[in-house]
Amino acid sequence: MILPWHRDIWARLAQPDARAHHALLLAGPAGGGKRRFAEALAAARLCDAPGDDGRACGRCESCTWIAAGTHPDLMRVVPESQEAGEPGEEEKDTARSQQIKVEQIRALQDQLVRKGHRSERRAVLIDPAEAMNAVTANGLLKLFEEPPAGVLLILISAAPERLLPTLRSRCQRWDFPAPAEDEALAWLKEQGVSSPEVWLGFAGGMPLAAQNAAESVAAGLRQRFVKDVQNLPHQDPVQSAAAWDTWLRSKEAQSAGFTMVQLADWLLRWCADLASACSGGPVRFYRDARGEIERLAANLSAEAALACYTDAQNLRKVASHPLNARLLLEDSLLRYRRHFTRNK
Repeated sequence: MILPWHRDIWARLAQPDARAHHALLLAGPAGGGKRRFAEALAAARLCDAPGDDGRACGRCESCTWIAAGTHPDLMRVVPESQEAGEPGEEEKDTARSQQIKVEQIRALQDQLVRKGHRSERRAVLIDPAEAMNAVTANGLLKLFEEPPAGVLLILISAAPERLLPTLRSRCQRWDFPAPAEDEALAWLKEQGVSSPEVWLGFAGGMPLAAQNAAESVAAGLRQRFVKDVQNLPHQDPVQSAAAWDTWLRSKEAQSAGFTMVQLADWLLRWCADLASACSGGPVRFYRDARGEIERLAANLSAEAALACYTDAQNLRKVASHPLNARLLLEDSLLRYRRHFTRNK
């Protein structure tokens, strides 16, 4: 399925000269549907009778196998954390590896030296490509230098600058920017997402990320976060940190995959809105809390608001490390509250 905001890219990529390249890099922010686009490309590559628009027919034997998830010539290389889930940019199990390992690339090489099951046409999806470390990426580079006949390699990346330059240079790059807001909102409404403006803002303008957030159990967690965070300047930071630490350990949070990384990311978005409001800019991520954010911003100097954002950035950088979550939260919330008390 080609999403509405990708139709122009598909039309350009459907041209014969564009399809001739053996390696494509789909680059752009997560949550916009790059993976869906890549799946459609792979299906078209393997289809026995693609249409004039370059799309898979959906009826041939190859398309039937793809629909059933059993096509032997469609290979997906993803981190261990995604292997058990449905294909999707946002679905991750943080208890498992977030890296694509060199062993996976070696296994892929072994598969590709053999002939395809139905023909020479084969497709490989690597998502996210930036999950490869230098050793893994160098292993993949050998495939790029001597690509097997008929193989289409599709790299999907939200951070293409993290890929090896030698890898990027061997790909035909296609950029996927965020869609226009009106187009994204129209699509979310078609999907039945309630309060689409709120969720699209929270997801940074990326519609699939917005849909996933609105329909997941994390929606209830976000509601609690907003309630808690707007009261932080008036609460004891140590008690607040203890409450959030207990929250992260709760069955509700663990079943939703809600971790310190996500909590830090939500706090970073909150501080970004505070800094924007302080300078007269829009509230982007927490549109449903605009009034409270603007009231809090009225008690902050621009310098203090920027310091809040910087502190939140620092928390986000270390949130995935095996450090004491409660101590990290205590330090961050003490700093956060101090920025408000200095302005009194």
